[in-house]
Amino acid sequence: MTIKVGDRLPDGTLTEYIEVETAGCTLGPNKFNVQDLAKGKKIALFAVPGAFTPTCSAKHAPGYLINFDKLKAKGIDEIWCLAVNDAFVMGAWGKDLKATGKIRMFADGSADYNKKLGLDADFSGFGMGMRSKRYSMLVEDGVVKKLNVEEGGKLEVSSAEAMLAQL
Repeated sequence: MTIKVGDRLPDGTLTEYIEVETAGCTLGPNKFNVQDLAKGKKIALFAVPGAFTPTCSAKHAPGYLINFDKLKAKGIDEIWCLAVNDAFVMGAWGKDLKATGKIRMFADGSADYNKKLGLDADFSGFGMGMRSKRYSMLVEDGVVKKLNVEEGGKLEVSSAEAMLAQL
């Protein structure tokens, strides 16, 4: 069953590659509880089928970077990018995009979290296995306030511009 507006994000963990060791975070992949991360925050979350893929790298993620200041001005505390890749790939992609300090690049390596959301997609026909649908959501204190799921490989309703229009 697909998550819907008004639902609380399900329990689960996501992994983030940390480049600089800080209190509570070691260098390398760190697992985070989604409920803990979302508590008390307004989050613009967007998900992509894969890091370094054409639309994701050329348009989707860059749109959130370009609109970072506008999203923050509208009350967004954090921007999350979620993809079914490992933390090392997500860390490298974030570094390549120059997203450090702007977008948290979360790995859902086996699509477990996307399955809980009901937003997983089978890309086996493209040789990519299980992935994530392309979507965005506005999350406030762990509750989904807006959900925008793309159809047919498009990038329209989940773009940063579409998110801004909903704030």
